Amino acid sequence: MGDQLQDKVALVTGAGAGIGRASAIALAREGAKVVVSDMDKSGGNETVRAIQKAGGEATFVLCDVTQSDDVQALIAKTVETYGQLDCAHNNAGIAGRLVETHQFKDSDFDAVIGVNLRGVWQCMKYEIRHMLENGGGVIVNTASIASMVAGSTAAYAASKHGVLGLTRQAAFEYGTRGIRINAVSPGIVNTQMVRSVFDRDPKAEKIYTEKSLAKRFAEPEEIAEAVVFLCSDDSSFMTGVGLVIDGGWTTK
Repeated sequence: MGDQLQDKVALVTGAGAGIGRASAIALAREGAKVVVSDMDKSGGNETVRAIQKAGGEATFVLCDVTQSDDVQALIAKTVETYGQLDCAHNNAGIAGRLVETHQFKDSDFDAVIGVNLRGVWQCMKYEIRHMLENGGGVIVNTASIASMVAGSTAAYAASKHGVLGLTRQAAFEYGTRGIRINAVSPGIVNTQMVRSVFDRDPKAEKIYTEKSLAKRFAEPEEIAEAVVFLCSDDSSFMTGVGLVIDGGWTTK
């Protein structure tokens, strides 16, 4: 166990699998008590068990980040359980339908924006309210290289551009009041969500792999280490940053 976040309380949304699970485990490894949140109760509890097995402390809270009441209850439960909220990783997200812009149904487009963008905003809203009352904190949002370059879908790109904009605006608003807000912008990560796409199309996987200078996808744990860094005092002079972790994809 490390000590970068000793005596801190961390919240991770979308922590039932993938980047969120890796982030929750890494934050706990560094001494944080972690609230694991997801719509997937089974996956969330599995993350909690992994943390506890490694000697950490964690609890699961079911939450739909598109629902204001759920998010308020999540923050309240975090504070009720551990007495505070020091850092949050707003990671919950969905890929949505893989179609071109003109093929999106209104409901499909709205679903992606609802989780990926509005969900992040709602989490930030209530996290910030608590942090303002309690002397500050740190927030890390999951954006994507889709916030900078094309290659995904209209809904996903719009949502992730929005996350980066929210991150920068909020960092500007609260940077003098003890709250640092940054984002991680991963390239393609080897998660269940990504695998569900590329397992159906091995040729597409090869094409996307070749776009990375590393010639591979990232592992969730590689993104999690960046989240730990941004939550820790090691990044104390960083706010409003979209930290790119893409194996060199965007250098081309």
